[in-house]
This record gives sequence, C-alpha cells and structure tokens, in this order.
Amino acid sequence: MSADAWASLQKAAGPVSRETFERLQAFEQLFLKWNRSINLAAPSTLDDVWRRHILDSAQLARIAPTATRWVDLGSGGGFPGLVLAFLLVERPGASIALVESNRKKASFLQSVIGQFDLPARVVARRIDDSYALVSTPEIVTARALAALPVLLDLSAPWLTSGASALFHKGRDYRAEVEESTHRWGFDLVEHSSMTDAEGVILDITDLRPAKQQ
Repeated sequence: MSADAWASLQKAAGPVSRETFERLQAFEQLFLKWNRSINLAAPSTLDDVWRRHILDSAQLARIAPTATRWVDLGSGGGFPGLVLAFLLVERPGASIALVESNRKKASFLQSVIGQFDLPARVVARRIDDSYALVSTPEIVTARALAALPVLLDLSAPWLTSGASALFHKGRDYRAEVEESTHRWGFDLVEHSSMTDAEGVILDITDLRPAKQQ
C-alpha cells in the first residue's frame, strides 16, 4: 500500500521525495488523532483521508509548480494549506500563510507546523483582517469555505494586485461562476479534479470589477 500511496501522491502533486511522502503519512495519523477532540473534517470523509483530503489538496502543487508565496483562506484542518506546506519544503524559499480565525483549529495548525518544521505560519485572524499581514502572495487558495462570489470578494485585495486563485469547487460550480460575473471580470481555467469526478479546480487570474451595462 505504501508504494501505491507514494505513486498516487506523485501523480497528484508531481515529483515528491520519499521523505516528504513519509512526513505526509505521519501528518495523516496526527490529523486523525486531533480530529477525535476537534472537528477538523466531515466524519463521512475520515475513512479515506489520504485521497479525499491529502491528494485532493496536493494537486494544487502540480498546477502551480513554481509558485513560492501562497496564502490559504479558512485553513481549518489544514486542507489544502498544511499539505501544501509539506510539499513547499522542496521549493527553496517557498512559504504559505494559513488564515484561520477559529482558535482551536489555529492551535492545531500551529502544532503541526512546529512539529514538522514547515515553511508556514498561522494568521489567526478573520480573512478581512489579514490583508496587511499577508503581502503579495502569488497564489490564494480556499477549499470548502464559501461560494465563489464570496471567495472573490474576500480575496479581491490580493487578486486585483496580481495574485492568482486556485479554488476547489464541486459539481455546481458553473452556477457560482455565472453569479460571480455580475460583480467581477476574470480569466478562468478549469482543471478537472484528480480525486473527484465531479470536482474542479478554478484557476482565476486578472480579477477586475465587472463592466457595468
């Protein structure tokens, strides 16, 4: 199973060292341990954390293989933010900020960062209070946080300044995209999810206010 899991990680994320793979496996067990006392993920997903959370998060690394400055909004249990932090170890100078206002979840994130010496930091604030603390990211991520119109509003200070967004979305994403165009213009590339047949990663660039009719 270990060889299959390593192969699945490399398929999702691109080249990954054996050491990083083993550290992610250790993180999986630590996540399950913490989840017994803090609700970090839906119970229905806990029977397959590797695929439904870790691989699902890791695929962002393949989409942006050279990005070094990341911010993850509403990091919660660490998906995708902590998983990306493990992968960014292999990118010199890379780092990620994890924005999470829930005190218990922020404590979990900080514990993992400290235990594994990850290139990440926790911003224990609301998203709209964190802009000055996270300057000039290249990539903004969010997973299972809010509908796309809300995500674009929340991340606009970064996205209108040159950052790109990689947002996980489910099968109803087209309606969210359509609703977003009433307020925003943007360039969009849809990447099929490698872990969810109905899911996509929305790759959004050049966010700008929509032209009024």
